[in-house]
Amino acid sequence: MKEARVPVALEGYPFIAFAALSTLVLAILGYTYFSLSALALTAFVLYFFRDPERVPNEDEDALLSPADGKIILVEKVFDERYLKEHVYKVSIFMNVFNVHVNRVPFPGLVEKVIYAPGTFYSANTERGSLGNESCAMIITAPGGQRLAVVQIAGLIARRIVCWAGRGDKLAKGERFGLIRFGSRVDLYLPAQTHLEVSKGQKVRAGETVIGYLS
Repeated sequence: MKEARVPVALEGYPFIAFAALSTLVLAILGYTYFSLSALALTAFVLYFFRDPERVPNEDEDALLSPADGKIILVEKVFDERYLKEHVYKVSIFMNVFNVHVNRVPFPGLVEKVIYAPGTFYSANTERGSLGNESCAMIITAPGGQRLAVVQIAGLIARRIVCWAGRGDKLAKGERFGLIRFGSRVDLYLPAQTHLEVSKGQKVRAGETVIGYLS
């Protein structure tokens, strides 16, 4: 039998506990207005760190979205930073109301994880994509294809969490990290990928098919 799982990311527990404790203290002290505000904040933090179960597409060639949010960019570029070749770049912007747990888009071996400190511009801009704090995970698929999944901090997000490390074998749809409070995930995909999404489309991590690797 599958073990029951609390649908909240572990990294959110300290924030939830602090907000809840503040609410309790303010209520005991009789500060009704402030305690209600703190209660609303507690509810929002709990909602932000939710981690619902997802059912991945079983097609072995399907490449899934690594994040919840809206696609803000789909273009073919030469990637000089990670894969050093012509690729499709797909960018997904997460606002503060989206689920922020990130999932593996395609099974494979983690070739390397590259953390880069940076600025904190709005994540839905090109300036933010190139200059903000980021953590890139390079994955080699079973068929030899290489793809990059890049977590990017935003104007509010100031903490990137990546649980994967070099040499890890990842399954499709598996959780690999999260970004706190609004951010972006960029995908760099082989030029032979058959894309199934377009700019402006809303996607769900671990479920929405981004495309198919040939």
